Amino acid sequence: MKTRRDAMKFAAGVAAIPAVLPPNALALATATEANAACHADAPKWTGGIEGQRKADLGNGFYRNPVIAGDYPDPSVLKDGDDYYMTHSSFEASPGLLIWHSRDLVNWTPVGPALREPLGTVFAPDLVKHGDRYFIYIPFMRAPWSTGLASFANIYVIHAASIDGPWSDPIDLGIGGLIDPGHVVGEDGHRYLFLSAGKRVRLSADGVRTDGPVETVYDGWRYPDDWITEAYALEGPKLFRRGDYFYLVSAVGGTGGPATGHMIIASRSRSIHGPWEHCPHNPIQRTRSDAEMWWSRGHATCVEGTDGRWHMMYHGFENGYRSLGRQTLLEPIEWTAEGWFKATGGDLSRPLPKPAGRAGTHGFARSDDFAKSGLGTRWSLHGSAPAEAGRVSLGGGALTLAGKGTGPQDSSPLIQQVGDRAYDVSVEVELVGAATGGLLLFFNDRLFLGMGIDGQKMVTYRGGKPSYWAEPAPPLRRLFLRIVNDHQIVTFYYGTDGKAWIRHGVRNEVSGYNANTTDDLLSLRPALFATGGGSVRFRRFAYKARA
Repeated sequence: MKTRRDAMKFAAGVAAIPAVLPPNALALATATEANAACHADAPKWTGGIEGQRKADLGNGFYRNPVIAGDYPDPSVLKDGDDYYMTHSSFEASPGLLIWHSRDLVNWTPVGPALREPLGTVFAPDLVKHGDRYFIYIPFMRAPWSTGLASFANIYVIHAASIDGPWSDPIDLGIGGLIDPGHVVGEDGHRYLFLSAGKRVRLSADGVRTDGPVETVYDGWRYPDDWITEAYALEGPKLFRRGDYFYLVSAVGGTGGPATGHMIIASRSRSIHGPWEHCPHNPIQRTRSDAEMWWSRGHATCVEGTDGRWHMMYHGFENGYRSLGRQTLLEPIEWTAEGWFKATGGDLSRPLPKPAGRAGTHGFARSDDFAKSGLGTRWSLHGSAPAEAGRVSLGGGALTLAGKGTGPQDSSPLIQQVGDRAYDVSVEVELVGAATGGLLLFFNDRLFLGMGIDGQKMVTYRGGKPSYWAEPAPPLRRLFLRIVNDHQIVTFYYGTDGKAWIRHGVRNEVSGYNANTTDDLLSLRPALFATGGGSVRFRRFAYKARA
């Protein structure tokens, strides 16, 4: 598929674009030129830290994704000339990593806002009201918890500074609904809009409800013969521009068919309605599985420093669903009638970069374990409160105390990746009666990798120990390496980290994705330790591959 190749044929076309660009230069090209640009082979992403792909092409253009990897449900806050963003963090602890940008394209981590796990944390809303920051958080029941609501509760945390410290989570007492969207009405009151067209008024301090949950909005309906996962009215994000409040929602289901998820908009002169549906709905939708980005939705609209507007939302990359839902940026333009339209097309091509100062993008994923990377580089998956104590540093090693009987119940250390191909390796040393190793981990039902117990190597495939008996040496210290080359995964091991023995089995992992497991996660490198002992890890190395 041409839109998925990484050749350089587009470079000549970029060079031919005038040096002085109108706000939507590519969108204003002739139909022939636009069609050629969309279907021409696109250039490679810029190589960032460790070769990781980077959206900023360095020539006034960017190419999606702006944050590669599983960073879905973006909530973006414009705070003067600064932008802050956070995403769903699901079972990760610490969670709710906050990012900072000055240009909407280059993002650097600030740090995690949520220190202890609440459960499955998703679709938060990051806002500023007065001189305080708030994150409204839905979460589902955690695997270690008891007595909680079986579906979801809405909590809030707040802080005087975006850097924290953030408060402990406060239960708003809202159950059975998800995806909060904060707004201040023309009446001066604060409100949370929620899934299924619901709304609740908040107290002036934003940490309590001040009235009942009520239905206030019926979403725009797409034709019944469109191929979607489910209607699923969710992800409300609200903003005020001119005389109108705009309500941007997602419908169609976030997984399932490539053509399902979409972005819709409505507006009203009052926060109390009535809501008028946009005549351009859906604002954005994947119309064919030939496009580069699938299941696009859950948008936040944000104004750039130069007055141009963009939408930040998520989508699956065609052929790489195992990377999860990645963060995408698309320009929008306002019509004379006061509606907005998306102008980015299928996002396979470079787009004019928003104004603003470009900062450093991303961070190194390699780790010498000299200082803690919890909350940015690493997080524990599915851990209980206070379980961060299982992780300790010293002597150039990270020591992970054993838990459970296998990777599935070990709460492994995981980190996100956003490259189509990469190489990870680590030194593993057993302490006491432990088993430990290196994985690619999707969830507790689906993972693959290698573990050692001092007597043998255990190979994991499909979320369970494999029948394969790899003749690795019976050592308590071994170097392990995994290469994911565009969904073909090869294992290696060795005694010195230099000479590698190729494992006898290769794996094809495109099926390790959300539609296989009904779990909206991604396939990620992970370190695990089980049993009564612990495992020391040294020299974790990450390198993106072409």
